[in-house]
Amino acid sequence: MSAGLPLFHLYGDPPDDQAFDFMHVETIASRSSLHDWLIRAHRHRNLFQILLVERGGGEMTFEASIKPFTGPCAIIVAPNVAHGFRFHAQVTDGYVMSFSEDVASMLGQRSGETIAQLKTLAAEPIVSLNTVQDGKLSKLCEDMHQESFLARDGYRLAMRALLALIAIEIGRQSASRARTGSVTLVPADTTVDTLKRLVEDNFRKERQIGFYASALAMTADRLNDHVKRAAGVTAGHLIRQRVLTEAKRELVFTGRPIHEIAYELGFADPSHFARFFRKQTAMSPQDFRAAQLR
Repeated sequence: MSAGLPLFHLYGDPPDDQAFDFMHVETIASRSSLHDWLIRAHRHRNLFQILLVERGGGEMTFEASIKPFTGPCAIIVAPNVAHGFRFHAQVTDGYVMSFSEDVASMLGQRSGETIAQLKTLAAEPIVSLNTVQDGKLSKLCEDMHQESFLARDGYRLAMRALLALIAIEIGRQSASRARTGSVTLVPADTTVDTLKRLVEDNFRKERQIGFYASALAMTADRLNDHVKRAAGVTAGHLIRQRVLTEAKRELVFTGRPIHEIAYELGFADPSHFARFFRKQTAMSPQDFRAAQLR
C-alpha cells in the first residue's frame, strides 16, 4: 500500500476489511465542514461512493489529475481509486452514498451489471445533470437519508431499494453517455474481474501473464484473447496500467525518492523503472513529479 495515500473505511475512519452489506448516507457538508471543506486524497478498499452535488462545486483529485466540478452533478468513485475533494466552503451541499461491493453486486437485474456500469462511469467520474435528473436523484437521496436517520422497521430494506433506484438513474445516465460516444460500456465479465483482483493483490511482485493465467487455470494466450474480447485491451495492458497507477500515486502523494519507489514496485533498479515509466507516459518520473507540483 502506498505510504502517502491513506486507506479509510469512511474518510477519517480506520479501514474495515470485514465490511459487508454496508450502506451509509450523509450530507456532503456534515463531514467536509469538519475538515475545512478539504477531503484529502485517499482511497477505500471495497466501497463505492456516489456523490450528488446539488449546489456549489469545487475540485476533485482523481488519481494524479485535478477535475473541477459544479453542481448539479453526480460523482462516482470506485473502490481503490485515489480521490479527494476541495469543496467551495459553505455553499456546497448534497449527499454522499457509500456502499460495499457486495451491495452493489445485488442492485442490478443481473449479477455484476451495476458494478460494471458504475466502474464505467467512474473512469470519467463527474457526470453533469440536468434539472430533471437532479430532481429525481435529490428526492431519492433525501428519502434514503431519512430512512437511515429514523431507522424504523425495515429501514435497511428501504435503503437498499432506494439505492437500487439511484443506481438505475445512474445506469440510465451511463447508457445516455454511451449513445453519445462519451463512454464505452463494457459488460461485466467474471474472468476480467477476477484477473483485476489478482493483479491488485500481486502487481508489485508478479508482472508475467503466465502467473495470472495459471491462477485462472488458463494458458497465457487464452487469457490474453479472452481479456481482449471482453475488455478491449490485453491482460498485459491491465497489469502495466496498475503498476503505472501506483507509480503515479507514489510520485504525486509522497515525497519518497524515486529509487525507493522503483524498488517498492518490484523493479530491478531505478533505470528499469525510468524506462518503463517513460514508455507509458513519454515523461521521466522526475519530470512527471515536477509537473504535478507546478
